Amino acid sequence: MSTRKINSVMKEIGLAIMGTLMFSYWGMNAQQYEANWESLDQRPVAGWFEDAKFGIFIHWGPYSVPAWSPKGTYSEWYQYWLQSKALFGNGNFKGDEVYQFHKKTYGDHFDYYEFADEFTADLYDPEEWAQLFEDSGAKYIVLTSKHHDGFTLWPNEEANDRGFAWNSMETGAKRDLAGELSNAVKKTDVKMGFYYSLYEWYHPWWQNDKERFVKEHFHPQFKDLVEKYQPDLLWGDGEWDMEYEKWKTPELMAWLFNESSVKDKVVINDRWGKGIRQKHGGYFTTEYEAGKTFSKPWEECRGMGFSFGYNQNEDASDYNSTRTLLLMLIDIVSNGGNLLLDIGPDARGSIPPIMQQRLLEMGDWLKVNGEAIYGTRKWKTPIQWSAGDRKLDKSTHYLGGDYILKQTVDPAPGKAVKEVFFTNKGNNLYAITPKYPEDQLIIKGIKPSKKTKVELLGYKEQLSYEYQNGNLVIQVPNLTYDELPCQHAWSFKISEMK
Repeated sequence: MSTRKINSVMKEIGLAIMGTLMFSYWGMNAQQYEANWESLDQRPVAGWFEDAKFGIFIHWGPYSVPAWSPKGTYSEWYQYWLQSKALFGNGNFKGDEVYQFHKKTYGDHFDYYEFADEFTADLYDPEEWAQLFEDSGAKYIVLTSKHHDGFTLWPNEEANDRGFAWNSMETGAKRDLAGELSNAVKKTDVKMGFYYSLYEWYHPWWQNDKERFVKEHFHPQFKDLVEKYQPDLLWGDGEWDMEYEKWKTPELMAWLFNESSVKDKVVINDRWGKGIRQKHGGYFTTEYEAGKTFSKPWEECRGMGFSFGYNQNEDASDYNSTRTLLLMLIDIVSNGGNLLLDIGPDARGSIPPIMQQRLLEMGDWLKVNGEAIYGTRKWKTPIQWSAGDRKLDKSTHYLGGDYILKQTVDPAPGKAVKEVFFTNKGNNLYAITPKYPEDQLIIKGIKPSKKTKVELLGYKEQLSYEYQNGNLVIQVPNLTYDELPCQHAWSFKISEMK
């Protein structure tokens, strides 16, 4: 057979194989989902999400203008605190603190809706934001496209059905803030997501005609967001006041998965109706919690301080240290979850320097230790504990970040500590220690194979080890502070595990 004939045959075979693969691909993605959770829950969460491990939450809106609430509360709830004269969070409150602050600062007759004109975003540079997110080591971001006050960060018709302009294109900034960030982020390897609040505290339809609110406001507005920006992730919230049947979220999710422009790629969370968190939807969510683990992808969200929106009332001492944030990330990842860490830009579009510093320092650590974080899965024994009481003491509404310090480097008398966190990738086990071990690292119940090698990520030489009494005993190099590959936590790679 001639060379030309062979090439022709091979080309035909290649096209046939490609056709079969394409048919298989489109057949797999052509599944139609019904408008019920039994069907919708069968849709798998895209693999990139479980591999990502670290995301950045961004709360930004008119509440970023006053940017104030008592310590231990959410400043993005400013409108609700103001009008209800009620507060909840960490602390003892009279309830009218925000009202009194507002009255003193802006006067009796300054309405919350007037903050839209002062939400100027004149220092907002989405390209700089995107670069910061990439440098932080985050693999996805979630921007508040609309919080519970109903203000949208994109030009949207439904946002104005109160009877006045209530979006970033027609007020204050006069810019499509969501669209600009989406465009900038999509130039990087970071995935783009949007937070979207189902309900709005003071929308007249929500208060007086919820059926109309769902049909004429919520559903068309949600679809507009999806089709305009084609996000990788949608983060629902504000669902807790009404059952999913009344929200008609199964119908909306069926549209999202069957008809929308992101039907084959979008990831969703579990906040789509009263009582369905950690039961239905995509991945499961927790908020200011610890110690949770699930049999499917999940995510813990929290702020660097206590507030999600920027709170000028918080001091440096209210922000978790880089060490705390990294130990929190490691703890969550060892249990199979992601950390969605929030930042709150100010009204002009500046990300506070302390927040930038935390993100960049986390990025530096991840450059060395990312192999032990990204793409890993939960090990059969996620954590090696010392002896003692493992109970987590919680006395506040929101669990502060210092919980992880008490469980690792600063325990109370009689309390157990997490000596080693484990993650797993293929035949490799990663052992991450909150403290740099002195001389030896003893890992209990681990048996190496004949091919096993041990490394300290960021350190060039292999480490020697022995298998003694059912434990792996690793000889740890004695390094000075400047010789250490990173600060805060250290990752030991144990390859070719049995």
